[in-house]
Amino acid sequence: MTSTTTTPASAQLSPGREVGVAVIGSGFAGLGLAIRLRQRGETDFLVLERGHDVGGTWRDNTYPGAACDVQSNLYSFSFAPNPDWPRTYSRQPEIQAYLRDTAERFGVYPHCVFGAEVTAASWDDEARRWRVRTTAGDLTARVLVSAAGALADPAYPDIPGLGSFAGTVMHSARWDAGHDLAGEQVAVIGTGASAVQIVPAVQPQVASVAVYQRTPPWVVPRGDRPVKPAARRVYRRLPAAQKAVRGALYAAREVLVVGMAKQRRALRPVGKLARTHLERQVRDPQLRAALTPDYTIGCKRILISNDWYPAVSAPNAEVVTAGIAEVRPHSIVTRDGVERPTDTIVLATGFAVTDLPIAHRISGRDGRTLAQVWDDGMVTNRGSAVAGFPNLFLLVGPNVGVGHTSMVYMIESQLAYVLDALRTMAEEGLEVLETTPQAQEAYRQLIAERSQGTVWLAGGCGSWYLDRHGHNTTLWPDFTFRFRRLTRRLDRENYVGTPAGARAGVAA
Repeated sequence: MTSTTTTPASAQLSPGREVGVAVIGSGFAGLGLAIRLRQRGETDFLVLERGHDVGGTWRDNTYPGAACDVQSNLYSFSFAPNPDWPRTYSRQPEIQAYLRDTAERFGVYPHCVFGAEVTAASWDDEARRWRVRTTAGDLTARVLVSAAGALADPAYPDIPGLGSFAGTVMHSARWDAGHDLAGEQVAVIGTGASAVQIVPAVQPQVASVAVYQRTPPWVVPRGDRPVKPAARRVYRRLPAAQKAVRGALYAAREVLVVGMAKQRRALRPVGKLARTHLERQVRDPQLRAALTPDYTIGCKRILISNDWYPAVSAPNAEVVTAGIAEVRPHSIVTRDGVERPTDTIVLATGFAVTDLPIAHRISGRDGRTLAQVWDDGMVTNRGSAVAGFPNLFLLVGPNVGVGHTSMVYMIESQLAYVLDALRTMAEEGLEVLETTPQAQEAYRQLIAERSQGTVWLAGGCGSWYLDRHGHNTTLWPDFTFRFRRLTRRLDRENYVGTPAGARAGVAA
């Protein structure tokens, strides 16, 4: 796989531009849809990307140690396998290179408009079009697809005095590569997936690193290794072999659903593995106790790392559990009164997941935004459509997330659903297609029922999987192959369509 360092030629927005499909975002979801549209011979679409290149999360998260926690052969498009992955678990530069290469190979770049952040999108019921405003210009679209993703906008903590800090503050998703941490006193706030990768990467070069922990994560070993040249040759010459490996990885990960969503006692072997990993790598009883979670494994995201525990056990590292009272210009003070001198603060505090920023920018038929409609919790039909928002589809929407396997599998499932919706509109001559409130409510109840008894609701923890009401609005609470069955084709009976030329209210 090769990837150029310069971005290939892309599209520009001309005044009054109208397109058939406007896609927000160029991560795995947006690129996947663009590729599928191209494969169907469609060219009347644009991908609106606020960044300078494709890649989404994998373009933006360039912090030290950034890597995927799903094996490369599974965390990639099924229709675009890469026989040349250098490792079983790929790092950020390799995944970004794959996305760039895939976009170029399938001819997507000419459809991308970079520097085009969507600031507002509103449904025009009279014109039956979406009016979309971006930082690169305005356009209208017959169909709008939000592929903005859940891990797109950083979540910043509300810590007293943070704004007064005189040193450097950076979020893990907005890493300043020009800032040299060598010899500094560094504070890392958070112990999630990003922190588990950042701390081991920076600990050897800094004077000290204080990890401010609210809740310890469960961590299991990372079975990462280089892919042998012989294996790469086999994958290139026999693609079916790589497909078989992908299938085996998928099946092995799907077993975790039994413990997470069906019978929690099935997670005991995974819990034992995590405890053994902790005991072997952390000898200090006091530190080990601080790093031991008090909730069922799987309730929060299970992390994989071989160097997290050695890094936080190092002489220049400290795990701080007292909680932050305030930030001062050159230090952090914890609730026990201890003040720690600090040069740089790294916010490994995750993303706005249950309050999607893009939802505040999309307005439906009655003028209300998605965020307003979702004030009591995000609700959709199959994670893809919302009543009152005609011709709008969501990729990586509510309850599409997974805590055990590849998000790309779920994305490809949704792609089939959206593409079938577009096919239905074309074949039936529909100008408007909208899901019903009844279908949306039925799906909400389905999610609620399947979430009952799962480790995410009953595992004894709070997590970003749950919204402020304690509802699971993030994860798909079942086997992923069942989600694929639900989204294999459009549930036409749950949609109202308006034929082209028909007056408003005339349904098909």
